Amino acid sequence: MTNSPSTGRRVAGWSLLLLTVVLGLPLAAAAFLLAAAVRAGLVPSAVLALAATVLVCGPAARLGARLALRRRRRLAAALVTGGIVAAVVLGSALTVFRPLGVAAGPLPSQDTRYWGLSTGSRIAYTLTLGTGTRRPEPVVRLHGGPGTPGTGPDDLDRHLAAEGFDVYTYDQLGSGRSQRLDDPTGYTVARQVADLEAIRQRIGVPRLILVGGSWGATLAARYMAAHPGRTARAVFVSPGALWAPEWERSGEGEIWDRLTPAQRAAMDALEARPKLIAWSLLTEANPRAAHDLMPDEEIDPLFDRLLATVGSAATCRPGRPFAEPSSRSGFYANQMTSADALTVPDPRPVLRRDRTPALVLRGQCDYKRWEIAREYRDTLPGAKLLYVRGAGHVIEAEQPALHRDAITAFLTGGPLPLAPHTGYGLP
Repeated sequence: MTNSPSTGRRVAGWSLLLLTVVLGLPLAAAAFLLAAAVRAGLVPSAVLALAATVLVCGPAARLGARLALRRRRRLAAALVTGGIVAAVVLGSALTVFRPLGVAAGPLPSQDTRYWGLSTGSRIAYTLTLGTGTRRPEPVVRLHGGPGTPGTGPDDLDRHLAAEGFDVYTYDQLGSGRSQRLDDPTGYTVARQVADLEAIRQRIGVPRLILVGGSWGATLAARYMAAHPGRTARAVFVSPGALWAPEWERSGEGEIWDRLTPAQRAAMDALEARPKLIAWSLLTEANPRAAHDLMPDEEIDPLFDRLLATVGSAATCRPGRPFAEPSSRSGFYANQMTSADALTVPDPRPVLRRDRTPALVLRGQCDYKRWEIAREYRDTLPGAKLLYVRGAGHVIEAEQPALHRDAITAFLTGGPLPLAPHTGYGLP
């Protein structure tokens, strides 16, 4: 026995209504991302997504109601369409547009000063004045990340100041107490290099001594390539890649590679939020709209918490409690500068002609590949490489005295506490 036409129409109608309800939320999400991809702002994209939902679901609901019902077809279609719109609005409010709810921790007390640079950047810094016989070139500390500054002057700053060096420690653009940009695409390697040159000009010296850790080492090398002759000495601690595109396929080694199961679970719990998934998709379409969705004051505290969760993976003992001091990390500075680093030209041809005295420190348990630190030594004619046992990526946390003494000896012309490693492979 076959269905009558009337029954067939009803089945088709109810199927269409059900399909309209099921596809309503994905349709709204797709419309939202499409609007963002053509550079609509966050609010216009949300409005356009709702309008697209009504324009598509409304006619589909009316057709389904006409096929499935004999009476109150308009009311049924309106209820279905209105229900879908309400579900989209409520679902978005509870997921995509709901604040992450991670509070920012208090910033440590320090004597913060500010530079208004010729690049347009407003940069926070501290100055530890040298004592005794003053040295002609100041030391500028370059933190890692990108976008993960420390807490200002530390033991190394004070030790170098006692040797007569003025020591400047600054928060790079987009991190710490420094300015955040409204448009995150403004975070580039070139902007960070330009800021450093502008800092040299503000200090008013012909040359700087650069001490950079991790990404800060990469930044120091980029500065040396862009401004030959402006660096008196350079120290590269646990350096990041000289040229990131070379390691894009094989990977240069990341902290995530050394996580314990507990750390990975904690990280997954922090990242498993619908808003972060939406943000990730939106970033590919329109970084500025992604920034509007999750502004700095919302995402930076989560980034700080994530870094604190995985911090001990940067040491020789990933499972032990460890929290590297931070002065409010900058998530967008981290993400956008790292992405831009994959597009920059190779600095090594210029650096091979740079005879600036340089020191490279590499820890035994560093998660960065050994070949990266070795390349600094082999590329810069005036470089020496020290292999530090019992330390990971944050050498100053596990071997603080050796870290301090090696850098101080190098900058003052004293004997190094370790013999330089001249071999090709690991010691």
